[in-house]
Amino acid sequence: MNNKIQFIDRRDFVKKSGLGMLGLALAPSLLAKINEGGRLRTAHIGLGAMGMADLKAISSHELVDVVALCDVDSNAVTGAKALHPNAKTYADYRILLKEMENEIDAVIVSTPDHTHAPASMMAMKLNKPVYCQKPLTHHVSEARAMKNLAAKKKLVTQMGIQVHSFYDYKLATLLIQSGIIGKVHTVRAWSPKDWGYDGPAPEGSDPIPANLDWNLWLGTAPERPYKEGFYHPGNWRKVMDYGCGTLGDMGVHIFDTPYNALELDVPRTIINECREPTGFGFPANNIVTYEFPGTKQTAETLKWVWYDGIGAPEAHEDLMLPNGDKLPDQGAMFMGEKGRLLLPHFQQLPRKIVDGKYVEMDIESFNLGKPVKDYAAESNKHYHQFVDACLGNGETTAPFSYASRLTETILLGVIAGRFPNQTLHWDSKKAKFAENEANQYLDGKYRKF
Repeated sequence: MNNKIQFIDRRDFVKKSGLGMLGLALAPSLLAKINEGGRLRTAHIGLGAMGMADLKAISSHELVDVVALCDVDSNAVTGAKALHPNAKTYADYRILLKEMENEIDAVIVSTPDHTHAPASMMAMKLNKPVYCQKPLTHHVSEARAMKNLAAKKKLVTQMGIQVHSFYDYKLATLLIQSGIIGKVHTVRAWSPKDWGYDGPAPEGSDPIPANLDWNLWLGTAPERPYKEGFYHPGNWRKVMDYGCGTLGDMGVHIFDTPYNALELDVPRTIINECREPTGFGFPANNIVTYEFPGTKQTAETLKWVWYDGIGAPEAHEDLMLPNGDKLPDQGAMFMGEKGRLLLPHFQQLPRKIVDGKYVEMDIESFNLGKPVKDYAAESNKHYHQFVDACLGNGETTAPFSYASRLTETILLGVIAGRFPNQTLHWDSKKAKFAENEANQYLDGKYRKF
């Protein structure tokens, strides 16, 4: 591997790689005609734990043919190849997309966060619909670029927030929008997961495993020596260069339903109560407070408080449950003018609370196509929705037009962690903070690899 680190601006990367050259858009309904027999040929980039789950879910659709598999870890490729022996295999997604441009119809991106945008943008430049895992991107500028490119090319897209399609989350959205607790003024959401690291960056290096191409794993991110137990597999979420912490992992899932139900855009102010930044890992505990402009579902402004890390959430009267009940491990609480609505994460029905007591709701009147007793989600529904949309049947419910706004909101909270206890003011139209020192974190330099 070349030890000389070269960086290029993200905009320059887009221009030089040809991603800024917008070709003719392919109407989604034409994909079935392009691929004789009305089947969808998929390429899968990233085959680790979540990547393997994505592969199994997408390929469970009866009209999908998996034709390409890609991962920087040969062990992951071997495992996926056993399931799809006829698929071609790659370590470098750039080579896959170049060689198989005319043999694939859609691309699934399930890599660590820092590679979401580079791989997805390259695929969309080739007019390929993309299913990309959450959070959509590692940087705010990337989220906006992906939204814009998908819109210009009129591509089918979907972010991998599977609970978006679950019964209990759809029900919560209908309940809130029916006015069951009136205008909502506050949301409190939490996860005790700890995708943070408060220690120093590791010193020295360890031998790179034979099954891992470390240069390709780093991709466009800054180069670091390999250190066992810190990055691959599984720990990259804790590191600023590659992940987005607990907020970027569980926050996207738990934010999704309140964000969607309340029809929110991006926040005006953000403050993160956390430890001082180390420049390497995300804080182990965060309390992020957002202020959003009001919508027809909310009061004039909406306050949103997120808690993560061991011990989250902090005790608060808004979170006290009747009968001394314990809060669910993860979830969200809506506070409205006519009561509260508790939404556990996940596959548990929401509960209404008024004056310190649970209130029964006529849930059956919200017809979602099946009895409440059968509310458990179909695990593959979100994926099959993407496949069907690619073949011209229906639309996705978490396209990049929506996913980019949700991701931007999440990432603004992540950036606020670099400025503990300081209120940041966000100008959505200009895509800039009023505090100029924070704007350097909206974008990133892409390493040549």
